[in-house]
Amino acid sequence: MSTSDKASKEERVDEFGATSDGASAGLDSAWAYLDAHRDADDTNPTDLAALRRKIDWHIVPLMFLCYTLQFLDKVILNYANVMGLQKDLNMQGNDFSNVATFLFVGLLCFEVPNVYFLQTVPAAKWLGLNVTLWGVATACGAAATSYQTLLVSRIFLGIFEATIAPSLMLISSQWYTKSEQAPRFCFWYTGLGIGQIVGGLVSYGFQHMGPDARLAGWRTMFVVLGVITVVVGSCVVFFLPDTPMKATWLSDKEKVALLKHVSVNQTGIENRKFRGKEILEALMDPQIYLLLVSVVLLSVSSGVITTYSATLIRGLNFDSKQSALMNTPSGAVSIFFTLFVGFGIRLQSHRWAFIIACIIPAIIGGALMSFLPITNRAGCLAGIYLVNAVVAPLAIFYNWTVANIGGATKRAFAAALISGSFSLGNIIGPQTFQAKDAPEYRPAKLAVMGTQAGCAITTFLLFLYYVWQNKKRTSEGEKEEAYLSPEAWANMTDKENKTFRYTY
Repeated sequence: MSTSDKASKEERVDEFGATSDGASAGLDSAWAYLDAHRDADDTNPTDLAALRRKIDWHIVPLMFLCYTLQFLDKVILNYANVMGLQKDLNMQGNDFSNVATFLFVGLLCFEVPNVYFLQTVPAAKWLGLNVTLWGVATACGAAATSYQTLLVSRIFLGIFEATIAPSLMLISSQWYTKSEQAPRFCFWYTGLGIGQIVGGLVSYGFQHMGPDARLAGWRTMFVVLGVITVVVGSCVVFFLPDTPMKATWLSDKEKVALLKHVSVNQTGIENRKFRGKEILEALMDPQIYLLLVSVVLLSVSSGVITTYSATLIRGLNFDSKQSALMNTPSGAVSIFFTLFVGFGIRLQSHRWAFIIACIIPAIIGGALMSFLPITNRAGCLAGIYLVNAVVAPLAIFYNWTVANIGGATKRAFAAALISGSFSLGNIIGPQTFQAKDAPEYRPAKLAVMGTQAGCAITTFLLFLYYVWQNKKRTSEGEKEEAYLSPEAWANMTDKENKTFRYTY
């Protein structure tokens, strides 16, 4: 295409009354790219399987590293607790629970402005910047001299981590169809399990630092992991494309094939137009509240996984080094169930059923922890490990959020809300662990059972809601042939688009 022809296309006014960038009409930026490349050579169809592999190798590892480090930078507080942190900082009573809680308070509070930034700043750049900053916050935790100074560093860590889940949700939805998203979500989400395993091994290693070391083992651990996080954040800024259209390692033909392929999602790629009415629609949407309540209930158990698992294991009469190592199987359980639901959904769909299939082992784990005496170390350990099955459904709730919510503003708002509800559950979770209940912490263990049972109920209600909504809609519109139509890329919400189909 000549330069003059391309320029004329870019200035074209369509029937929506907007130039082809779609800005004034609210069309997705992907439509402008497709419109400018209508004459892309399609005589030799692109191999979509090969294209998916190419995309996987370029973006999924970076997302995996980000999610691994965000969990690892949180969970090191768990290990630092058995490495002498409370003694070194003279922490009393519920100080440790408060430190764990206020990280998520910072995360929750920043979810509101995060909606605006996700709508106006490229998600990849915003993610990379925040990964770098939370690496700095992690390293600064090593300088803590009291409960208050550690609390400040953890609050800032929460603020900078607020964007991780919403950004990864939106980035993943740009590159894959709904059925392809689930295993990719679950792959980067396995970073949580990897973080548990690596955290235990790292803690074990740093506990072997001699007493003459300039920094205590837990302080050195904070610095090292903080520096690694800064490096990864810088890589995200420079190497993760903002959109498929800006991927330098894809040809124009490959970009057109990809955009055509993912057009069936009807959720768009990128749209910078903020629509306030989409926020109002989200606040009136029953699925948002069912997702929110489900994630809150699911996340209460994260207090066991993220903050107190090593402490519970140490309460079974293991020393600090043994506690770090004995917690590593928790990561293996997380990885198994995460991959189980990811690939199971890719083959069979039925997201709701896989969620409940993971909740059942978590309930059993809560029962083992609650009703077995701590003298039964094998049974209590099995319970602590089984609770980790509950991490897998969160990836599916994230996937549901971007797959079933249309409209750029509504989707960004919903992603922030669901991520915020995860934070709310994590605020509640550590507070169920009260110092007066040590070492058994039975009320906290019973809370695991109750909240997981509640999550199973709300998940089934969400499934019924999606079935009911799909019965009210036409099944037309999910065809790649419509990819050049402006209507296919109009910034419509799932409520406005009557051909939109919910996945369940």
